[in-house]
Amino acid sequence: MQRYGVREVEKLLQLPRSTIRALVSAGFVSPARGPRNTWLFSFQDLIVLRTAQALVAARLPARRITRSIRALRRHLPDAMPLSGLSIGAVADRVVVREGVSRWQADSGQYLLGFEGDPAAGSLSVLQAKPDPNWFAHGETIEASDSVGAIDAYRRAIAADPSHVEARINLGRLLHNTGRLAQAEGVYREAIAACGDDALLFFNFGVLLDDMKRKEEAVKAYEEALRVDPSFADCCYNLALLCEELGRPRDAIRHMARYRRLRRGQ
Repeated sequence: MQRYGVREVEKLLQLPRSTIRALVSAGFVSPARGPRNTWLFSFQDLIVLRTAQALVAARLPARRITRSIRALRRHLPDAMPLSGLSIGAVADRVVVREGVSRWQADSGQYLLGFEGDPAAGSLSVLQAKPDPNWFAHGETIEASDSVGAIDAYRRAIAADPSHVEARINLGRLLHNTGRLAQAEGVYREAIAACGDDALLFFNFGVLLDDMKRKEEAVKAYEEALRVDPSFADCCYNLALLCEELGRPRDAIRHMARYRRLRRGQ
């Protein structure tokens, strides 16, 4: 695996050393150590550094940045694929293009993208495409116009069936407005269309709990933890559910795990 020194990273990403140091200190990347304890960055680290810097500059919430970075890192190759790789923003979604294939890493508004060959000394920024942003519109009007937001999220899903955040927000909004059966249908369709997503399973668990389907809720929370073992709120809800279901040992186990995760944050 090729490694890049700090000077190479400064040149490739056009980032000052102070910014690189701050992003490493924040925990976005953990570079290897070379001779004299110098930092050595992988190809994945380069992508994560540039992505994190763009998200921080856009002033996105820390939790969303962390989630986007975590999802992106899971899918990145260890080295530049022969087919070429680019990461860019299409409306509010992080989209990865590898050769002729195209897939969504995670949602993240204002995310900039990159393409090129780091080994050849090029890593350029892509511009976001001016697609209609129904998802962002839905988020903007949710508090004042739930009907309009529901329509906006449905339009976002119609434009991109893999848009998991639009499906999550639609399900949550239907749940909050009392349309529980419709919310369940949205979540089940989302699981089928988008696959594993911890927040999707978590929200589904909350819905099932409110529908008094406790055992199904437990399974949904367990699926959320399978996807993201660090999901502390999921452990807390599981602890309460297990207590209700008369499983004190499981309740104690989940609550202890919740407290450990909270201490580690």
